[in-house]
Amino acid sequence: MQIRVKRVYDQAAPEDGLRVLVDRLWPRGVSKERARLDLWAKDAAPSAQLRVAFHHDGMSWPEFEAAYRAELAANPAVDRLREQIATHPVVTLLYGSHDEEHNGAMVLRDHLVP
Repeated sequence: MQIRVKRVYDQAAPEDGLRVLVDRLWPRGVSKERARLDLWAKDAAPSAQLRVAFHHDGMSWPEFEAAYRAELAANPAVDRLREQIATHPVVTLLYGSHDEEHNGAMVLRDHLVP
């Protein structure tokens, strides 16, 4: 299985395969039709507290990454997500952040890749 990461604001494409939104909040200004989601895995996204600490309170990327990895290791929603995506050859994790290098979808992808 190939797991890709893409901003939800970018145009959906057939090569995206299964499209999974991995943010806890719905992205502003994106309609359900435009998002073309197959799944919204908000329970596998960073907790609300972690999201606020990173996006609003100045938590550093290394601190966020370590804290989110700890959340993922203890989160049963991650196992459910693995089961849901297991039969798909291509999965695209979608996120709303402006930062294409430092976002929860990147951490989740690395956690899901065997």
